[in-house]
Amino acid sequence: MTTEEAVAPREDRDRAQGQEEELDVFAQLCPSREMFADLADKWSMLILMSLAACGPQRFSELQRGVGGVSRKMLTQSLRTLERSGLVLRTVFPETPPRVVYDLLPLGRELAELLSPLGRWTERHTPRMLAAREEFDAAHAEG
Repeated sequence: MTTEEAVAPREDRDRAQGQEEELDVFAQLCPSREMFADLADKWSMLILMSLAACGPQRFSELQRGVGGVSRKMLTQSLRTLERSGLVLRTVFPETPPRVVYDLLPLGRELAELLSPLGRWTERHTPRMLAAREEFDAAHAEG
């Protein structure tokens, strides 16, 4: 990308790239906004990261791996991720049926982006906790 392309208004870049419909996550009624909200849910991110780190998993394995998620929230999040083409749910014809969840290529791509965010959060949590303590102490009523 040239410098001129980088500073060109977004509409011009999109038209130049052949995009017919402009998507903008900041626009209230844009479909990408709802998609972003679904993906930004904490359980969805953690599920994607768990599947990327541990590979295909059964429901109970995912629930143990993503500490604190309820059955209801895990079910809802998995359905949303499956519906969005990020997760594949495979039912094996056994008695009882065995269900396994795995990442589809789109989900794998997103999980690769989320993994550094998770590591960054782990690395910087002590600093953020200290900042919260300082903030709370400075803003304490009393």
